[in-house]
Amino acid sequence: MCEIKTIVTTAGRPDEESRLLARKACQVLTASFVERKKRSVKKIAEIERANIVVAGKHRYEYYPLGANEAFFFHPSSAAFRLKRVARGEHDPFLDAVALEEGNSMLDCTLGIGSDSMLAAFAVGNSGKVVGCEGNPNVAFIVNEGMKSYDLSQLPLLKCMDRITVIPSLAIDYLKKQSNHSFDVVYMDPMFEQTIEKSTNFTPLRNAGLHDSLSDEWIAEAKRVAKKRVVLKAHFKSPLFDRYHFKRDIRLTSKFHYGIIEI
Repeated sequence: MCEIKTIVTTAGRPDEESRLLARKACQVLTASFVERKKRSVKKIAEIERANIVVAGKHRYEYYPLGANEAFFFHPSSAAFRLKRVARGEHDPFLDAVALEEGNSMLDCTLGIGSDSMLAAFAVGNSGKVVGCEGNPNVAFIVNEGMKSYDLSQLPLLKCMDRITVIPSLAIDYLKKQSNHSFDVVYMDPMFEQTIEKSTNFTPLRNAGLHDSLSDEWIAEAKRVAKKRVVLKAHFKSPLFDRYHFKRDIRLTSKFHYGIIEI
């Protein structure tokens, strides 16, 4: 991703709002602006040999070079999961992280932020959630999407206000944190084996930065966590045994959670 430049353009028929959004993206991403001139995104990408961020009338879209589908922000599974939690039902992720009101969580693999939204709901107004996303373009799309998403039909998603998106590799961010500075450190190396079926995850797999867990990453996570480190991975993953996670076996699910108590 680092060798490929990113440029910003507008929707096919840009209005003033689209142009304002384009200028903001250029500033945040330190990217150049290219006029759309009625060209397709695919054509611009081929000419410029670049990733493309499109400032539409109501949202940003991201096309990694070579991708046919756009990555854009939406709450994904968090919408219905929050409704279930609000009704008093259990969520396996929340059971694993065991967050309480006022707690803090570092999500090392933010992606589209579904799990972080559940965490933000659980920790309440006095808590905090920080999410690391190694691809700055994805981080920008998610951050802006969380700020501007229409909450009129999904008021529970107001918890997104408590999420701070950090455009950084998790290991780099962890190294800057003091000991026991987060109650929970969470990691979901979702690209190890594909388990998410949502159509919006296809471009995210192309766009995201696919990092594997390392000894250093685990060591830093254990240093920074105050209560526990939680791993989500495919049930066949060797990571649970390699790093001595206590596995929460879920017989009907393709993924399990592992916990290291601090």
